[in-house]
Amino acid sequence: MAYENILVETRGPVGLIRLNRPQALNALNPDLMSELADALDRFEKDDAIGAMVITGSDKAFAAGADIMAMQSKSYMDVFLGDFITKDWEQVARCRKPVIAAVAGYALGGGCELAMMCDFILAADTAKFGQPEINLGTIPGSGGTQRLTRFVGKSKAMEMCLTARMMDAAEAERAGLVSRIVPRDQLVEEAVKVATQIAGLSRPTVMMAKEAVNRAYETSLAEGVRFERRLFHSTFALDDQKEGMSAFAAKRKPNFKNR
Repeated sequence: MAYENILVETRGPVGLIRLNRPQALNALNPDLMSELADALDRFEKDDAIGAMVITGSDKAFAAGADIMAMQSKSYMDVFLGDFITKDWEQVARCRKPVIAAVAGYALGGGCELAMMCDFILAADTAKFGQPEINLGTIPGSGGTQRLTRFVGKSKAMEMCLTARMMDAAEAERAGLVSRIVPRDQLVEEAVKVATQIAGLSRPTVMMAKEAVNRAYETSLAEGVRFERRLFHSTFALDDQKEGMSAFAAKRKPNFKNR
């Protein structure tokens, strides 16, 4: 598939995807999202890739969903077509880790896309927001749900009702982003972290990702039970045997992803 709205490259074991609609501040239209879903799926199936990074430009990660692509749609258009469901949720379905590297604006669908990733590294220039209320609509790709889980009801309610943007420092304090990185080091740092993750036991990384995600979807008791069973299952892995043997022998482990 030839991509027109994203740039894709591999850096060692890391798949790097750059949103690339500079004339529209990387606004997310159906073509871009279809290409993004395809690229993610290809990296998911590539045994040489252990983690992915999604980024944008210095000016904008993504300034939102493309309003021009939505403006003329009717209720039946969006309901029957299940608008922004196909392709848009591929990031959240990935089993391999996906890191968002956000500089500049991450607004509306751009903020929602970043929140679908496993964690966010933010440049000191990053700004997050859900301004859909200004358009007479509400977030439609998880914004009211994921943002509330990340930053709490009060702050999420304020952002969704007033369209106020959150800068990188506030986003870090609120727990929306993992940490802040200087803008000129953002992509390199994201790739470095993704490379570190890709060098670990892949099945164990997937299990850890599943366990953390379960914390948002179930009670504490059931989440701990799920974690315990995954922990038990790691003892069936060759990588667990190798990791503990390497620790005991004071050497670096040689994981085989099995």
